Amino acid sequence: MGYEKEIVLFETEDKSIALPVSIESDTVWLSANQMSVLFGSDEKTIRKHINNVFSEELIRENNTQKMRVVGVKQPVPFYTSDVIISVGYRVKSKRGVEFRRWANSALKE
Repeated sequence: MGYEKEIVLFETEDKSIALPVSIESDTVWLSANQMSVLFGSDEKTIRKHINNVFSEELIRENNTQKMRVVGVKQPVPFYTSDVIISVGYRVKSKRGVEFRRWANSALKE
């Protein structure tokens, strides 16, 4: 299992969204803010879905990592691909399917 951190750019097929994505510990990581951009939903809604994911199916400690972000004083929580995919299903995002395919491909490289 690799522990090196890598930043890879995810772009939608129509090039309307480009997100820097952290790849570390054999998973992809996004913040709630990045998920709101990806899924085209406001951050408050994304956070509600994240909390529901943790209360219903996943363990928060195993799927959250705080990382430093330039311009932000406090470390920001980032979430694993399992959380990202679960949130994508909940917001019924077509981009979620595109992201899941991209993430699976990026993790194999």
